[in-house]
Amino acid sequence: MSASAGDREPAGTPLDNAKEEISGPTCTGDNSKHDSAVCSGNTEIKSRAVVKYSAAPPPTSYALLQEKTDLKLPPANWLRENPQLGSAGTTVLGSSSKSKPFSSFGMAYDFIDCIGDDVDVVSDSENIKKLLKIPYSKSHVSMAVHRVGRTLLLDELDIQELFMSSSQTGDWTWLKEFYQRLIDQKWQRKKKSKEHWYQKAILSKFLYYSINGDGAAEPVPDNLNEGEEENESEEFSSSWPTTFTSTSSDAEEQDASKQESVPMDSKFALGQVTSVFKEQNLPMLFNEGENSQGLRNDFVRNIMWTFEDIHMLVGSNMPIFGGGRYPAVSLRLRDNNKPINILTGIDYWLDNLMCNVPELVMCFHVNGIVQKYEMIKTEDIPHLENSTFSTRVVKDIAQNILSFLKSNCTKEGHTYWLFKASGSDIVKLYDLTTLCEEAEEEKCQNPFTLPVAVLLYKVASNLMLKARQNRKHYGTIRTLLLNCVKLLDQERHPQIIASAHYMLSELFQLDEPPQEDGGESLQAGGSEDSYSDEDREEEEEEEAELLENSDENSSYSSCSRSHDDSKAVAVIRSVGELSVPEKYKSTHQIRPSGPFPVSHDKEERCRHVLSCVLKGLKAVDGSIKKESDLPAADPNTPIPLKYEDRSAAEACAAETGISLLMERAGPLHADQKHPLRSGMIPGSWQHRMKLQLFLKASKAYYVLSDAATNLLKYGRALRYIKLSLQSYDAYCSVSGTLHPQVLHFHSHCLSLCGDIQLMLAQNAHNRAAYQEEYSYQTKEDQEILHSLQRESSCQAFNMATDLAMDPEYQLFISNKCYEAAYDLLISEALTDHDSDQLAQVLKRLGNIRNEMGVYYMNQAAAMQTDKEVKKSVSVAEQEMWKKSFSFFEKGMKDFEAIRDRTNTALLLCNTGRLMRICAQAHCAVSADQSRGEFSPEEALYYNKAIDYYLQAMKSLASRESHPAVWDSVNWELSTTYFTLATLLQDYAPLSRKAQEQIEREVTEAMMKSLRYCDLQTESARQPLYQYRAATIHHRLASMYHSCFRNQVGDEHLRKQHRSLAELHYSKAVRLFLSLKDAPCELLRTLLERVAFAEFTMAGQSSSTAKLKSLTGAIEIMTETRFAFQMIHKELLEEQTELNEPKPSESAECPDVAGGPGSGLNIQEVMKLIGVFEPSFSFLMLQVIKLMTTMKRKPSNKDEELLKTYKNVYSKLLRAEKNAPLLSRVLLHMELLQQLTSQTESEDAGAHS
Repeated sequence: MSASAGDREPAGTPLDNAKEEISGPTCTGDNSKHDSAVCSGNTEIKSRAVVKYSAAPPPTSYALLQEKTDLKLPPANWLRENPQLGSAGTTVLGSSSKSKPFSSFGMAYDFIDCIGDDVDVVSDSENIKKLLKIPYSKSHVSMAVHRVGRTLLLDELDIQELFMSSSQTGDWTWLKEFYQRLIDQKWQRKKKSKEHWYQKAILSKFLYYSINGDGAAEPVPDNLNEGEEENESEEFSSSWPTTFTSTSSDAEEQDASKQESVPMDSKFALGQVTSVFKEQNLPMLFNEGENSQGLRNDFVRNIMWTFEDIHMLVGSNMPIFGGGRYPAVSLRLRDNNKPINILTGIDYWLDNLMCNVPELVMCFHVNGIVQKYEMIKTEDIPHLENSTFSTRVVKDIAQNILSFLKSNCTKEGHTYWLFKASGSDIVKLYDLTTLCEEAEEEKCQNPFTLPVAVLLYKVASNLMLKARQNRKHYGTIRTLLLNCVKLLDQERHPQIIASAHYMLSELFQLDEPPQEDGGESLQAGGSEDSYSDEDREEEEEEEAELLENSDENSSYSSCSRSHDDSKAVAVIRSVGELSVPEKYKSTHQIRPSGPFPVSHDKEERCRHVLSCVLKGLKAVDGSIKKESDLPAADPNTPIPLKYEDRSAAEACAAETGISLLMERAGPLHADQKHPLRSGMIPGSWQHRMKLQLFLKASKAYYVLSDAATNLLKYGRALRYIKLSLQSYDAYCSVSGTLHPQVLHFHSHCLSLCGDIQLMLAQNAHNRAAYQEEYSYQTKEDQEILHSLQRESSCQAFNMATDLAMDPEYQLFISNKCYEAAYDLLISEALTDHDSDQLAQVLKRLGNIRNEMGVYYMNQAAAMQTDKEVKKSVSVAEQEMWKKSFSFFEKGMKDFEAIRDRTNTALLLCNTGRLMRICAQAHCAVSADQSRGEFSPEEALYYNKAIDYYLQAMKSLASRESHPAVWDSVNWELSTTYFTLATLLQDYAPLSRKAQEQIEREVTEAMMKSLRYCDLQTESARQPLYQYRAATIHHRLASMYHSCFRNQVGDEHLRKQHRSLAELHYSKAVRLFLSLKDAPCELLRTLLERVAFAEFTMAGQSSSTAKLKSLTGAIEIMTETRFAFQMIHKELLEEQTELNEPKPSESAECPDVAGGPGSGLNIQEVMKLIGVFEPSFSFLMLQVIKLMTTMKRKPSNKDEELLKTYKNVYSKLLRAEKNAPLLSRVLLHMELLQQLTSQTESEDAGAHS
């Protein structure tokens, strides 16, 4: 009898919890929870039984029948359905109904968790008993064996009934021919004897009497008995139904008979195949409640029986009663004239062990008349008179048979046939699947094919749940699914095949790389007992070698088979060998046939996924019949891709495309009821499966695109993201509503598309290579696209994924993609979702807007540079400024929204740069095209730039927050102040402002620029800061010098200007000296300082004061030797560089040593020397005059000093004016060194 899954009790329910026993002590304590030990001499057999499911009510006490009760008379309740007897109540079978051909599959489906790993055998208890009695019995054995992982499924294969049904259906004809040719040439059906049915009938009546209570028996007419017996024989002759459905009711029988013309596969029930899927959001495969009688679990109870080290899931229908000293007993009826033989004893013993029943109640009769009762303990059964057997031997038989089957039934999905002819000692194992293939029969000719495939599928889907936590199952799942697909015909079973391929695609993790230590566990994760053909051949060779060297010739070796056995996979030569301990201990090394293909390469994993997706789509497409309405497309013809530059005229078309993109990016809400483009019905399994496959394809292409982006293959990345978005478009076309997770994934796709378009815009120089990558397409991609186009035009995202030639258009598209992703993330559908992605998209939006702002800013700067004549600002320039400023402003808002202070500072910095470009564009031009006065517009924009730079500094708060950005902003701010001051100083707006006001503004701007010159921090910019600081001091000194010369009247102000000029000149000289690479600037500053000293001397009247001023000017002049030393060094280096490439040529004149590539400005040097020489001569002449006209008597030192001055002056006068530059520099160095030496000796004497 059957029960729904909801009625079934929890797995692992102990026998007492299942209320199979009444309360009371037992021989082994709580025998439902603990192992029970069966003693046999000095040996002990371990047995443990746990009820996984029971449909029977709590056992009630059995009725003791009065002596002389006639069992030939039926009781009043006979053949009425009774839950106490289970299926034994509706038939005249004593303990169990005839085993159905798929009974093990029904149990396997109900307890799918146990299949593949935990359980060794799944079978009807009758089959287990039949196998364990093989050495003791002469009767025939015929069983179908299937392997799923480590588990073997055993089912009775009644050859006689099979061939009876095959004469009507045409199935199994190849097996019938094979059977007649090799096994039983004169096959004919054997009829059951009348005695057989008589014994069955009185057993059934006995059981009904035992639950009747009052023992009353009512006679029934003889003709009724005869009719019943006819019905009984009819019933038992059809236990292998033609349509493989159960005969549980007349209505079902009638339905089955009406459908006899329908192929078996179309009727076959796949009822609960996808119960596992509901939990993991995978598509529902099969409709619950659909015609599923063929695979029902009809046993009264399912028991997990552990016999020694063998774990078995057993189905049993044995009625269990309460009573006696024990809470459970089994009832048996025996003819008093026939002693119990060893077969009956083993039968009773195994039944009680499997059901954990501690006692047997035996009722003896003579010709149907009850004689007496006898109670026997289960552990005493092996020692009964005439029925003595060794429990240890039974254990050895069990272990040998299991080893034999496991060693030879190696291929998942294959149907094996274990056969022993009646009266024979030889047991043979055949591979029916291989025989069927050799007979060139279709897959459907083996009725076990579909149940096996479905079971493989169910075990795989169940493991998928566990695989979420432990990836070691992946190899096993893959093996199961590949074997499942191999068994099925795509035309007949597209649903299972498509689902299997989808599950295979699910095994490859796209969102995370494999663990470093995961390789081994995955490689070892194949189905442990499944072998490849190569492995099998190797093992047979190893076996043959072992057997040649062994005294004991294994009975299932292939080397000693007769011609009859050539088709058998393995043979047991004598059933007696099964009793030999460990005779068939397996020597096979367990190796996986299909290890999970571990790859650390993302592209390879995605290709595996897409291959599975394509196979799944083909299966689905093949099942949709409406072929005539499909769009014409050849999967072998590449789709033409057009490339053209985008012009301004196409802006309207671009906007239209973007609006479509935005519309498709939003959530859908319309429920579809009409057939889709391909003719697929919404809500059908094809519809559900396509949704999953389209989404999987989209994710795989997304990962491929991301990987290509990381490899800088932007053309390939754009092609993959195009395919990803086309897959998503097709998904939208067949989906009524979009799940938030799908929308979230879509925002990732749009964001990645924006990244790729941005990279393409920034790498325009590689456009040809990108174009080649973009146009390439694999055949697999073409076929997937063809399948997508059955449901959608796939055009919604064309604007976003086309490869354009114009960088501006690419930036525009990138911006729109990010905007679409942002709008999606802030939509109502995703309001409750993770904000990390929103922050990422806002960051990208800020970045792309910065890029576009910079692009338009550079365009404006280029327009300014390209102007041949300085004119007023053009409208085009102003338009560029506005665009640039708008994007910078939006970008700042994006970064402020995520509190990204660093990037906000960068955008403020770029806005400051834009203001400087605006200022440069507004510079005034006079009538002769020369630079005019500093205009108020320039001042306005420079001050705006300063404001933005100061905001950037405020945003960063301190240098520690981001040193690089801080230094950059600091430099730009200093530069802007410096530029403003320089322009004010060089092009003073005297027409608008007073000189004093301009000087104040210049001083203020210069000092602010100086404040931001970071001279302390060691960095790449430190020399630049030093040079700028030196230049600022030089310019300020020059300005105060000029003020001092031009100031009249206010002596206090003149003194102030004089001291400030001296201060800044000294600071400028010190900084230029520290730079070591600015000789011209140093020389100019010193010459200006000498001129300042000369001007000071000119205003003095006393000779002493003039001499002091002249001496000070000469000291300043001697410092110019450092500048000449640097100039001399650079001139020598340049001369060496010119001579090295062409040593044969004569050296050119040093005057032309400063070519275009020279670091030294020769013209500037010549100009400065032209100022230096007369100034030096003038100083020498004046000091000589003063010293010779002094009234006081000169000292010896003064005379020596005068002599030196005269010597230097004479050399200056005699120097050739047209001498080479290098010679003149050397002369000046020599003269200055003389003066320096003289001055130093004078100083030393003064100190002494």
